[in-house]
Amino acid sequence: MTSPADHAHHAGIDTDADTSLLAPGWAGSPAASATGDRAHLRALLDAEAALTRAQAGLGLAPAEAARAVTDAADPARFDVRSLAERARSGGNPVIPLVADLTEAVGAEYGPYVHRGATSQDIMDSATMLVAARTLDLLLPDLARTERALAGLAAEHRDTAMPGRTLTQHAVPTTFGLKAAGWRTLVLDARDRIAAVRDALPAQLGGAAGTLAAFEAYGATDPTALPAAYARELGLRAPLLPWHTLRTPVADLAGCLAFTAGALGKVAEDVLTLSRTEIAEVSEGSGGGSSAMPHKANPVRSTLIAAAARRAPQLAATLYGALAAGDERPAGAWHAEWEPLRELLRLVGGAVRDAAELTEGLRVRPDAMRAHLDLTHGLIVSERLSAALAPVLGRARAKELLTELARRTYAEDRSLGELLAEVPELKGLDLATLTDPARYTGSAGALTDRALERR
Repeated sequence: MTSPADHAHHAGIDTDADTSLLAPGWAGSPAASATGDRAHLRALLDAEAALTRAQAGLGLAPAEAARAVTDAADPARFDVRSLAERARSGGNPVIPLVADLTEAVGAEYGPYVHRGATSQDIMDSATMLVAARTLDLLLPDLARTERALAGLAAEHRDTAMPGRTLTQHAVPTTFGLKAAGWRTLVLDARDRIAAVRDALPAQLGGAAGTLAAFEAYGATDPTALPAAYARELGLRAPLLPWHTLRTPVADLAGCLAFTAGALGKVAEDVLTLSRTEIAEVSEGSGGGSSAMPHKANPVRSTLIAAAARRAPQLAATLYGALAAGDERPAGAWHAEWEPLRELLRLVGGAVRDAAELTEGLRVRPDAMRAHLDLTHGLIVSERLSAALAPVLGRARAKELLTELARRTYAEDRSLGELLAEVPELKGLDLATLTDPARYTGSAGALTDRALERR
């Protein structure tokens, strides 16, 4: 009987490759390659080799063993598919990898492979390596996005546009302030990712987190080994083995979900403002439609918005794994692997798309100005209420504005025109009072303040 893999092979399908056919958001991104199976294999081998080197550095293994294991830990020498299939018997890929690595090292130094460690030590340390390497790729794209938004905020500091609340025109704002707000979220994401990246720890505790095996192998101070191991990996030294203390994974979940949501806010605003009937902004190079040649779809924003919708659920799985029982968990730890990888990929793709989106975003001040007049001048009614009350009294001012608001639509006339016909208001500078572009409050000053943040 042929297997599904055999059928796929005969159909010309490469079953070993993740082509991300259904994941255009992260396809081809740096995060995709940094989180692939081969990247995880490399991290697992790096974790095993670092363990032997750390023990050699403390006199617990020969230097020759460290060199032998490091030389043998070449990802090209190992079959990812075979490891994946054999991982089923023990529940994780470390067990078959240790067997293959021990064989590759040879009889003399093979016994020093994985000595004293448990599978979770290697798996968790490798996961932290993959996360660190992926986060390092996210930070430059966030920097690109921040710079692009800073430029937009400065350029459009005083570009007036309708402020929208609960989907409706409220009072005027500026596009500069909107872009400055987007940039603030991006900087918040950057800071969270950088902090989590710097805190990612190695994992080393042995079977139940007591380091007992290393003492059995001759360590006079086993507690020195985790720090030596962390140095070899370029990770933070753990205070304690964290097999069931999953703060590092929860922190990853939090910073990644936040980043997806922060970029999702930018994307949602661009999606709204780029609608055909609004067209206040557009993506620099929109995507085409399979059926409608005239369309230039906001594809970058669409993919970012999709990531923002998926990320919270993936993070929820990782938060759920915090309830990990005993000294080593059954199921909770295993539940983390795929959601964390998917979250890293999603956010990596969203960050890439955000850089492209913001660097190419086209702004249309003319459309923004035209839309300020859609409500016949009523967008500045808040200002007029304050300005007319001292002249007419609060009750009369409210009554007048209510009546004129009705007439603006009934007579298709602007609020300024109707106010000019009110005798009591002849001495007021109605042109200024009814100009939406002159009622943006402290938007400019707030934009300047936001841009001071580095």
